[in-house]
Amino acid sequence: MSNQFTFMITENDVNQRLDLYLVDHIKNLSRSHIQKKIEQNQIFVNDRVVKSNYKLKLSDKIDVTIEEPKPVEIVPEDIPLDILYEDEHLIVINKKRGMVVHPAVGNYTGTLVNALLFHCDDLSGINGEIRPGIVHRLDKDTSGVMVAAKSDIAHLNLAAQIKAKTAQRKYLTIVHGNIKEDEGVIEGAIGRHATDRKKMSIVFEGGKDAITKFRVLERFGEYTLVECSLLTGRTHQIRVHMTYIGHPVLGDPKYGTLKSPFKIEGQALHSATLEFIHPITEEEKFFSAPLPEDMEKILKVLRLKMKR
Repeated sequence: MSNQFTFMITENDVNQRLDLYLVDHIKNLSRSHIQKKIEQNQIFVNDRVVKSNYKLKLSDKIDVTIEEPKPVEIVPEDIPLDILYEDEHLIVINKKRGMVVHPAVGNYTGTLVNALLFHCDDLSGINGEIRPGIVHRLDKDTSGVMVAAKSDIAHLNLAAQIKAKTAQRKYLTIVHGNIKEDEGVIEGAIGRHATDRKKMSIVFEGGKDAITKFRVLERFGEYTLVECSLLTGRTHQIRVHMTYIGHPVLGDPKYGTLKSPFKIEGQALHSATLEFIHPITEEEKFFSAPLPEDMEKILKVLRLKMKR
């Protein structure tokens, strides 16, 4: 089932932003919800996809299709987890590359949430039935350390630490090219790609501020091993920022344009460490996850080449 709306722009509406206009004309839809529908190609102006900040023109025709959400039952599944730590308040896991974090269209089974529901008696309910326990996320093809909350109190505390940047996350990645600087900061607002709505990109209008710190660990001529720290948490941030400076992540199927001789399923990007204050005991907690085997093999080959 879906709801259809059509609007014709008059002189009184000219120069309004598209998202603001629709908030005023469709009941019970927030601005963020409208923006999401625009990104999902459910809203067209003159039969074309436009951005949320599109300025309306006289006689523009807006077509809106709002798909009603289908009820989805998320079932527990006996999926093995690499558990780094667990207590009654939270669980820290080393997520495998290829595992989707939470159910979404096209992925209602085989996710981390399905595994957590099977393993844990309780999970926080702040993010709803689709994302119980999920405080932060990793891309499907990014491996490494993640924390999930078993109670709402733990969830709120951990989420606040991540937002305030007091929870420290560091990533390791192998990128194309030789980064000359030993360290640096990449700043560039990130938003939806202008033509491919499934991708993110650096944008100069309407994006969200994004800052990534990087430090070179090893150089291999055509490749560089880099440690990255996020000062913001945008979708695909490291992948977009490294591509922006001309050093795409090795194996990245979405943002990587350079071929390599190495076999790797997905991008060579790993959440290596996570540090936070335990939300209940207030102890300092530090967790690390070893690099996946394929990244270790790539580094071994690169190091051998450098010795020749």
